[in-house]
Amino acid sequence: MGYDEKTNEGEEHNEAYKTQTTAKADTDEENVGAPGGLVRRMSESSIYATDHEDEDDEGRKIELGPQYTLKEQFEKDKDDESLRRWKEQLLGSVDFDSVGETLEPEVKILSLAIKSSERADIFLPIPDNGNPKGLWFTLKEGSRYSLNFTFQVSNNIVSGLKYTNTVWKTGMKVDSSKEMLGTFSPQAEPYTHEMPEETTPSGIFARGPYSARSKFVDDDNKCYLEINYTFDIRKDW
Repeated sequence: MGYDEKTNEGEEHNEAYKTQTTAKADTDEENVGAPGGLVRRMSESSIYATDHEDEDDEGRKIELGPQYTLKEQFEKDKDDESLRRWKEQLLGSVDFDSVGETLEPEVKILSLAIKSSERADIFLPIPDNGNPKGLWFTLKEGSRYSLNFTFQVSNNIVSGLKYTNTVWKTGMKVDSSKEMLGTFSPQAEPYTHEMPEETTPSGIFARGPYSARSKFVDDDNKCYLEINYTFDIRKDW
C-alpha cells in the first residue's frame, strides 16, 4: 500500500521516484504459519500502466506435484518419521471433519489497515470486485506507516502465499514490492500479518495522486484478491 522511498532534497527533481523491489526466499517449510492455478490478467484500464514484470511472473507458473486433499496428505508417507512430525506440526490443529475433501485451498482477506504512530489506524474497506471507487486513502509525506491485514485459510493447505504491490504515478511505475508470507494450513482462527514499516517520500514532486495494484497469490499463481486503487500523498493526513 503506497510505497517506501528515501528522498534526497537536493536531488528531488532527478531521483524523486526510485523503484524498489524486495523478495523473501520461497522456503515454505521454514515459514509454516509465519507472518513474514488460476492466472488473472491485469486490468486494461487506462489508469493502470502495463506492467511487464507482473506478466512475466504470471507466465512462470511453478510446476507443483499432484494435489491431494488434506486427509490424503495426512495419511501419505506414514512410515516416514520426519514427514509425519512435520505434518503434525502443520496440521495438528486442523478439524478434518470441517475441511471436507476439497483440493483447492481458499484464502479470504478479512481486513486491511494502515498503521502509523502519528494517527489512528486507517481501516480500508474491501469491495467485492476489488476496485474501490474514488480515492482509497491518503498518506502524509515523510510519515512512517505499515500495512496490517488478517486472512483466513480453508479447505486445504495454501503454499507460498505472497503479497505483491505495484505503484504508478502519471503512468510511470515508481515502485514494486513483494512479500513472501509463507505456507498456511486451514484453521478457524484468522492469521494476522504486519508488513515491514515504510516511509512515504516527501517534497513537491512526491505529492499528488497515485494508482496501484495489490495482489495476494500463491505458488500456483492462484490469485485470492486483486485490488486496483488510487491514493494521494499530501502535506498532511
